Amino acid sequence: MQKALAKLAPFFYVLLRVAAGLSFAQHGAQKLFGLLGARAVPTLSQMGFAGVIEFVGGLLIALGLFTTPVAFIAAGEMAYAFFTQHFPHGPWPIQNGGEPAVLYCFIFLYIFAVGSGKLSIDSIRK
Repeated sequence: MQKALAKLAPFFYVLLRVAAGLSFAQHGAQKLFGLLGARAVPTLSQMGFAGVIEFVGGLLIALGLFTTPVAFIAAGEMAYAFFTQHFPHGPWPIQNGGEPAVLYCFIFLYIFAVGSGKLSIDSIRK
């Protein structure tokens, strides 16, 4: 069974990259455009800058374009978000509401380490 799944691993990775990227972009869309039940924030603010990273970065990660540097920036943004917005309310993500930030951070670190993979614009450009 493990051998059969190993052949599919690159395609599951694509699903992870696309799902994480599109989900991340939704957070940016909330901040930038006031979509999905949120209010837009000023673009020239800390939250607005985060929205740009999330929206543009999420789309680039989903497409697999400039994946490695964008994933590194996105992971850094999520680490910063966790330690500035969540950690002051307690160290445990389950208690301080920081679970999404921690998960995004580590998913994007993994994407940073692995690269864009198959079915990406980066792989076509090479």
